[in-house]
Amino acid sequence: MHKHCLARSCALYFITPALALPGLAKADFLADSTASLNLRNFYFNRDFRQANAPQSKREEWAQAFMLDVKSGYTEGLVGLGLDVYGALGIKLDSSDARAGTGLLPNAFGDAGPGEYTDVSGVFKAKVSKTVLKVGGMMPKSPVLLSSDARLMPPLFNGAALVSQDIDKLMLDVGQFRSVNFRNASSNDADLRTANFAASSDRFNYAGASYSFTPRLTASFWRGELEDVYQQNYYGIQLSHPLGKWTLEGNLGYFDSNDSGERRAGTIDSRLASLLLSASRGGHTWRLGYQDNHGKSALPFLQDADPNVANVVQILDFTRAGERSWQARYDYNFAALGIPGLSFFTRYLRGDEFKMAGRESKEWERDLDISYVIQSGALKNFAIRWRNAMVRSDALGEIDENRLILSYSIPLK
Repeated sequence: MHKHCLARSCALYFITPALALPGLAKADFLADSTASLNLRNFYFNRDFRQANAPQSKREEWAQAFMLDVKSGYTEGLVGLGLDVYGALGIKLDSSDARAGTGLLPNAFGDAGPGEYTDVSGVFKAKVSKTVLKVGGMMPKSPVLLSSDARLMPPLFNGAALVSQDIDKLMLDVGQFRSVNFRNASSNDADLRTANFAASSDRFNYAGASYSFTPRLTASFWRGELEDVYQQNYYGIQLSHPLGKWTLEGNLGYFDSNDSGERRAGTIDSRLASLLLSASRGGHTWRLGYQDNHGKSALPFLQDADPNVANVVQILDFTRAGERSWQARYDYNFAALGIPGLSFFTRYLRGDEFKMAGRESKEWERDLDISYVIQSGALKNFAIRWRNAMVRSDALGEIDENRLILSYSIPLK
């Protein structure tokens, strides 16, 4: 059976019993629905400091309006629902010389259109604690982690089946066929790799997560971008209270290889990732370590983030042979009576990868401060400033600032 039959078979499994019902009650469908209008104003400035940079800086300013409507489920053996998402991105400032930030549908030398849109829907069906979704989604799994780091999020189009009918066990299986990229109008494009020049119209995945205790979870996932790469992920998440402290650990391991027609050539990556944290009061200290063995970079999809410890504002430290570490400090000012205000800083350094046959290195330093209004007419209005500095034998010298204003208005 062809792989595209998976979504069709799942849909028939859910829909056929529903059609046999004498009527579909609308009470829960409407009563449990939610709707919100999310506004995001984004200023992005990336300054290329090295003398030979082909572009001196990328600097743009844009505004997004995102309508998100989620229904409840109809009553009966099979509950049916529908989610709708619509978004509009508007250029506020850009130019041919400063384009290419990823906020807008443009590139260096072409400032692009003044606006772009994205519209999508998700049909959903529920039996007990098993849910099927078909449509445009923002998946959050170790093998496909949708990135919301620009003006509007990308939407991956396909089908996903998630079951939690077995106590402590979560099962997730699905297939994505195309993507609406985050800086493009609804374009239903082929799925592309971020670190390799290859694309495909099939991304298949399956995963399981089991909670041995409320503080110990293990997971296994498998993903394949057909004819490009296949990938296994093994993960353990642990948390433990120790007096006034909370200790946490997140260990992950990716085993990735080329597959099928090998459209990206040889892919050979085995990446281990570890992130440890210790929290007390408003303070959190983190240490991260990442090591990519093999002959290639870690493969993952464009407009997605790799689920690793050291993926940060600009760098992800996933180059072939790269070893990296991270030190991070967070503070939540609620401990001082200022809820909504938070801050973190981190420093990362990577080495042992090669550029032009030479041993190379890179580092990144980030500062991040945000404030969310807690009450009143502007409740949920947020302002966030993100600053990063990169010095890399691969990317050169980069200084970056992002200023993000966001406001979520509940409509229901």
